[in-house]
Amino acid sequence: MKIVVIHGQSHKGSTYRVTRLLMDELSETAEYKEFTTGEIQPCIGCFSCVVKGEEFCPQRAVVAPIIMAIEEAELILIESPNYCMEMSGQLKTFFDHMAYRWISHRPHPSMKNKIGVAVSTTAGMGAKGTAKSIARQMFYWGVSKTYCLPFAVSAMSWEEVKAEKKSKITKVVKKTAGKIKRKIRKVKPGIKSRFMFQIMRSMQKNSTWNPVDRKHWEENGWI
Repeated sequence: MKIVVIHGQSHKGSTYRVTRLLMDELSETAEYKEFTTGEIQPCIGCFSCVVKGEEFCPQRAVVAPIIMAIEEAELILIESPNYCMEMSGQLKTFFDHMAYRWISHRPHPSMKNKIGVAVSTTAGMGAKGTAKSIARQMFYWGVSKTYCLPFAVSAMSWEEVKAEKKSKITKVVKKTAGKIKRKIRKVKPGIKSRFMFQIMRSMQKNSTWNPVDRKHWEENGWI
């Protein structure tokens, strides 16, 4: 199993530890590539990736290795602590650079065969919303199946998390790992994914505003 792990922060707190728990449960036959997003500069809104091609992005040299790893992976694991009821700014910056990969533009054909996992923790509120926000980004890449692992740990650090809560988190993580192992290489797009794809397919058929996008759809035999 090839897995790409994208860390939305540089410190190793509760979200990082939960992510490691999942990685440990999948590690028997897994091949990992890990990245952090702290060195990625903000998107400047030049639209070069969309209207010219991703190779024209000013940050291409930094983001390309992550994107290549996503293409090669069977499982995409993305995590971020809850920061002000959302994902970290560092992670959002990476997602901004992936705009051209949305279904509405140039989705990679391999996405429909991948599984995604969104992990988030918080001391109190917000982890569920953050995980859903991460999962939503992967949905618009065309990822067919995404699991969310949000946890309110009631602590400021992993060391302060009570043993009983850690035990509950571990059980949920193990259960999710089991589901992933059973579904890996077997996922197919669901109704919502197919519906969204067909809408975008219709738009591409009837639009000539972006030749770069249209060429991508034609080359993949979608229109």
